[in-house]
Amino acid sequence: MAQIGTISLYIALALAVYALAAAVLGKTRRSAQLVESARYASYLIPVMLGIATLALVSAFLQRDFSVSYVAAHSNLAMNPIYTWVAFYAGNEGSLLYVAFALSIFVALVVVFLPSSMKESLPATLAILMGIMVFFLVVMVSLANPFAVLARPPADGQGINPLLTHPGMFFHPPMLMAGLISISVPFSVVMGQMVSGKVGDEWVDLARAWTLVAWAFLGVGLLLGSWWAYTILGWGGYWAWDPIENVALMPWLVLTAFVHSIMVQKRRGMFRMWNVVLMNVAFTLALFGIFINRGGPVPSVHSFASSALGWVFLVFLGASLVFSFGVFLWRFNALRGIVSLESSLSREAAFLLNNLLFLGVTFVTLWGVVFPLVSQVFQGVTVTVAAPFYNQINGPLFLALLLLMGVGPLLPWRRSSWATVGRALRAPAIGAIVAMALLALLGIGNPLALVSFGLCALVTVSVSQEWVRGVMARRHRGENYLLAFGRLIAANRPRYGGYVVHLAIVLLAVGVTGTTFFGATRDVNLAPGDEVSVGGYTVCYLGERTRDFADRREFFNDLLVTLPNGREMYMTAWRAFYPDQRIAATHAAIRSTPLEDLYVVSSESLEDGRVVFRILVNPLVWWMWVAGVVFILGTLIALWPQRGFALAPASSRGQAAAPVRVDL
Repeated sequence: MAQIGTISLYIALALAVYALAAAVLGKTRRSAQLVESARYASYLIPVMLGIATLALVSAFLQRDFSVSYVAAHSNLAMNPIYTWVAFYAGNEGSLLYVAFALSIFVALVVVFLPSSMKESLPATLAILMGIMVFFLVVMVSLANPFAVLARPPADGQGINPLLTHPGMFFHPPMLMAGLISISVPFSVVMGQMVSGKVGDEWVDLARAWTLVAWAFLGVGLLLGSWWAYTILGWGGYWAWDPIENVALMPWLVLTAFVHSIMVQKRRGMFRMWNVVLMNVAFTLALFGIFINRGGPVPSVHSFASSALGWVFLVFLGASLVFSFGVFLWRFNALRGIVSLESSLSREAAFLLNNLLFLGVTFVTLWGVVFPLVSQVFQGVTVTVAAPFYNQINGPLFLALLLLMGVGPLLPWRRSSWATVGRALRAPAIGAIVAMALLALLGIGNPLALVSFGLCALVTVSVSQEWVRGVMARRHRGENYLLAFGRLIAANRPRYGGYVVHLAIVLLAVGVTGTTFFGATRDVNLAPGDEVSVGGYTVCYLGERTRDFADRREFFNDLLVTLPNGREMYMTAWRAFYPDQRIAATHAAIRSTPLEDLYVVSSESLEDGRVVFRILVNPLVWWMWVAGVVFILGTLIALWPQRGFALAPASSRGQAAAPVRVDL
């Protein structure tokens, strides 16, 4: 397996180098044959990397500890079901996964590149192959997952216990795929710029691939929150950890890009701004890979850190010079002649939306790099904690919620305050009524009331748009269900976006509930002891243990009396791995739409007592529902449009007439 994997990597590298050279020569010599040859070479790379992936997975399944990577991330006691998790648990395997995912994305974008963009194919393919060559060179020279040990051990070191969780089957691969998939829209945009195509031909393709990367990152972040919530044992889901942040930042910039690209498509504006946003998103994606691979800042998620940070930092610097060098080269050509006509317009709302997203990104970036800055200038590493992010980013997120409710109601080009007032009447009333009802129910925290009120504002705003559209179709004789379905099908990007907005509302509801209304108690309980938290009575019944080759498991049984008087049994689980000196926990969770009861055990004391953390987390259930709604909205927005679609805006910024297309 080691030989097969190594040979496959070298063949993939040779193909990538050849595709890069053939694409460049094909462009400079105007040779269609060379470009075609480069395209075919790009199709073979995922085949070779697929073989390498199968070879490494087979080595894990065969417990082939002669392979250094297998010995470092598995052992005889590991459940075979976690083979896929072990595959990317370390640096070398995760790099192979990233390269394999990138190769698939490259093949797909080359196959489905529109005929209108064929002239930019060589440049786009050359950029993608340059990125591919970098990862393959790093693997074959510095981080080979198929390196062989001279003296294979009888047993391996074992997988990190914190990775033995169902969320690990999807969370890391989705985040890694999301980060590397940003290479595709970046290469599409840069390929157009290098080829001198500074119009709007690339808008639809870049938007589609941006949504793919955005969805991967968004779902990966939510799955990571679920993993942290259930296994880390601290009762939360987001700690503004550096590794969390470096995945969040490109997602924020891509969110800004997804909104502003609509303005470019509709009005021919923000062309230069969108190129900058894509460059920033790609730079932040590489920064995220650098932080993960180099481990320069402390993080609970740094499972795959290594001494390769300088390599990724050099590549990050080179890509930054290249992307903004191309931007400056085409700066004058990118200048648009369409200007913002009014600050009271949908275009202005999108611009403000972009600035707020970039504001959150900058604050988060500063928090990530501050430990490095403090180390350089003060000689001591100072980490930035969650209160810093919450205090600054919290108001920015509330402003984004407000804009989410107001922006879609504004007309294009210009409006008047009277028109805006009429459009906002129903959403504003909904927000005021929601806040009044919550105040009557005893919620007195002003920030919580504002947050819930803004959630109501967005919900009513989206519902109002749907109701108007359905009622307009009802006048044509369609029933309500048919009218609703056809309304969404007629403009999937718009209404898919509205569904995503509702997902963000659900997420905001969960965050608000847990932030302002949670209850926590840390207690030491002996068998028979009980404690009351948030209307629940928790009685500790006793402890059971089981011994395995690599760990001891502890089962702490609990009898819980619910606020309604009903009783139920729960069990908090934890394990200790003596060889790795690591403890893992699985919280006992009773989840309802109203609140979660969360119980985790952390230590067994010599006198028979056990240390418990008991939390009541209101509304956190809605965060996980938000993930399902988010996926649904993204699928609607990405689904191929049939019927009428807007053509690219003219150079004067006027919307082109609808044309009939069938995709």
